Amino acid sequence: MDIVTTIKEIRQEPMLKSMSVGLVPTMGSLHQGHLALIRRAISENQVVVVSIFVNPTQFNDTRDLENYPRDLDADLAVLETEKVDIVYLPLVEEIYPPGFDTWVDPGKLGTTLEGIARPGHFRGVATVVAKLFNVIRPDRAYFGQKDGQQVAVIKHVAMDLNIPVEILVVDTVREWDGLPYSSRNIQLTPQRRIQAGVIYKSMLGALQLFKEGERSVAKLRAHILETLLNELDQEQIEYVDIVNADTMDRLHYAEDPSLILVAVRFGKTRLIDNLNLTRHLTLG
Repeated sequence: MDIVTTIKEIRQEPMLKSMSVGLVPTMGSLHQGHLALIRRAISENQVVVVSIFVNPTQFNDTRDLENYPRDLDADLAVLETEKVDIVYLPLVEEIYPPGFDTWVDPGKLGTTLEGIARPGHFRGVATVVAKLFNVIRPDRAYFGQKDGQQVAVIKHVAMDLNIPVEILVVDTVREWDGLPYSSRNIQLTPQRRIQAGVIYKSMLGALQLFKEGERSVAKLRAHILETLLNELDQEQIEYVDIVNADTMDRLHYAEDPSLILVAVRFGKTRLIDNLNLTRHLTLG
């Protein structure tokens, strides 16, 4: 496994010049969700690159950035076991050198939902992902459906900027109670960890109504909120929305592709989740 830290080194990697390349961008603190991306990439490419970079420009709260979980030694051990070919570990100064002042603005997609809750977040995401694509030039890049709005932003960045990369989305990997694997889960107290299971429960309730024929977003959303409020306080719930999965436009009538998006706060820890109604209807 090659470990590289500079743009010069990664561009000189001979494997990237003559083989199909899959990229899995991460911020480290790897878990089962990341492993699903990595294993999918390994199955579909000759070379797999995993980047680990805690991107400061997508944090609008410096305390959140400082508290973000980091365990590089454990991450490298996991990547070695998974037989990843290249690990890219750039320093902040490598990605954002002195004088850096050019940004990728994701437009309307970056101004709703998470874009409201975390101003500037998607500008940071779009910029760092575009830079990774430009430096590594992968054939395919892998992202988790857990970050549903981020997936939509990255797809549009690649399309609008004519970046020749295939964006592949891997289904959310969940723990025993439905909570998505996330680097932030370890920040939850035992009591809040138990409470967090209500998020998936609330979305499954709406999915059941949808399967029974309910298409009114107002009614589906009301069912989710009622389930959440049975176990949480109102102030913990940041938003519950049902949107078009590609455009993030709010819907009045749930039709393909309809995506439930939920954000809930447990103390200082903020969790997001989503469920694609129409995809799950197709799956049965």
